[in-house]
Amino acid sequence: MIPTPPSHVALDLPPWLVENLERRSPVVHNDNEQQMAFVLEIAAENSRQGGGPFAAAVYGSGGELVSLGVNRVVPDSTPIAHAEIMAIAAAGQALGTWDVRSRGEFTLVSSTEPCAMCMGAVPWAGVRSLVIGARDEDARAVGFDEGNKPADWREHLAAVGITVTRDLLRDEAAKILLDYASSGAPIYNGSTA
Repeated sequence: MIPTPPSHVALDLPPWLVENLERRSPVVHNDNEQQMAFVLEIAAENSRQGGGPFAAAVYGSGGELVSLGVNRVVPDSTPIAHAEIMAIAAAGQALGTWDVRSRGEFTLVSSTEPCAMCMGAVPWAGVRSLVIGARDEDARAVGFDEGNKPADWREHLAAVGITVTRDLLRDEAAKILLDYASSGAPIYNGSTA
């Protein structure tokens, strides 16, 4: 039986994360290392709470947290509910624009190098920098399919004015992926369906 198409699609942050943000608000982290440490804390908690081992955040130039996203693929049955997509969507809504660069300089901090889908969203979002913890190969090593990304993705981002910082707290970020996989939680991707 074919289901009736839904009339509304929603991507919501999990209640535990909303409560966490409300307790800490406002959140300000003055440098990329503090920002990444916070994102990794959220990624680890998301894993413990039944979500995927990924988190991402958009920060303003003063270190203020604009938005936060966690992977909700499995709990929400939504294949596009990746942490970066969630963070980018929330930033647009918080700032009232689809092009965040029109509101200032913003950084996307991601616990793991964005997959092919999320990498495509980075330049569309209008962020000026991308900061990455674990690498693509760390995610693939535990079984995630990161999609087919061009080998020159960093050069492409640089050509459109986006700086890339890789390997920030990489060991800690990779451990979150390994812990998730070791727990027996689902490794989800289209090629395992």
